[in-house]
Amino acid sequence: MQSISEMPSDDLAGDAKRRVPIPLIKEERQIMSLSNTQYNILMRRYEAKQLKNQHIITNRMQEVYQALPRLLEIDNEISSLSVTQAKKLIDGNENALACFHDRLKALTGEKARLLADHGYPKDYFEPPYDCPDCQDTGYIGGRKCHCFEQAAIDLVYTQSNIRRILETENFDNFSFDYYSDEQINPATGLSSLATARQAVQNCRNFIQTFDADFCNLFFYGDTGIGKTYLSNCVAKELLDSGHSVIYFTASSLFRIFEKNAFEREQHAGDDYRNIFSCDLLIVDDLGTEFSNTFTVSQLFLCLNERILRQKSTIISTNLTLTQLKEIYSERTFSRISSSYTMIKLFGNDIRILKKLKGQPCQET
Repeated sequence: MQSISEMPSDDLAGDAKRRVPIPLIKEERQIMSLSNTQYNILMRRYEAKQLKNQHIITNRMQEVYQALPRLLEIDNEISSLSVTQAKKLIDGNENALACFHDRLKALTGEKARLLADHGYPKDYFEPPYDCPDCQDTGYIGGRKCHCFEQAAIDLVYTQSNIRRILETENFDNFSFDYYSDEQINPATGLSSLATARQAVQNCRNFIQTFDADFCNLFFYGDTGIGKTYLSNCVAKELLDSGHSVIYFTASSLFRIFEKNAFEREQHAGDDYRNIFSCDLLIVDDLGTEFSNTFTVSQLFLCLNERILRQKSTIISTNLTLTQLKEIYSERTFSRISSSYTMIKLFGNDIRILKKLKGQPCQET
């Protein structure tokens, strides 16, 4: 077994396995089980979005109608046009439909030109939806939209702060300035900078092939070298493309396992099952939890089940590979080493470098 920093790049492309259906495993796209109260909370949020959009469009229309009175005349004529042509059809005018389409085309063309000539975008009267797929209703054709599923995840697992973090921790803000071109890994001959560039490229490959190839990522190395940051970069891209993502610190994940094992609450079991169904599970800071036979067995069960379902997982840890094997058993280590792309980062602590430069520290 080699880590990513010890593999030639050609080997990495073949590391991912095809994401194909697994027999006897029931895929559940609708992964969340919500109480009535939780469901009502989410639906009120969608209603608030719709009201906000209506208010925005009303204000825009009033603004434009005041500036361009002819636009109001056009919209009024379009509204009455269908009624007029329908009456003509009833009266037996066979040319009414063709005349309707010709006139409608002329009016909409004039409207578009009028807006463009005065600097308005052609979609100025379209609501600025947060989710264009469901138009901020939460549903598509009677099925819950991907945005609803993620909103449920954020609510149930109290991970709403993830959105705020991802506004800053993403590929647009990722910087290689903190990685040295002089620090060399003797095992690979690669510098800290070259290793970081390779890691970022593999994260981008993971995202680009996410729906076609099954792959998992394992970030390891010293504290403060970008492991959590890269996990967040991947999470941001997959969330933006409509995938469900659940983020846990290792301690939080094992608390869910404990509730499922030792508590009789229905929602404890629901929360547990959702961990196996989400598109991407992120386990951050593995090794910081209190480790015992229960956590060791539950980690293996979680990773093994997600591999069987071909659901991707990202793990980050400060542990060495030797420590990983000693703490979580040879069996778990074997699962990770054979099914994950191992990404070892090294270099100076970015938090300390940022502090020295007077910059705000972020998760790394």
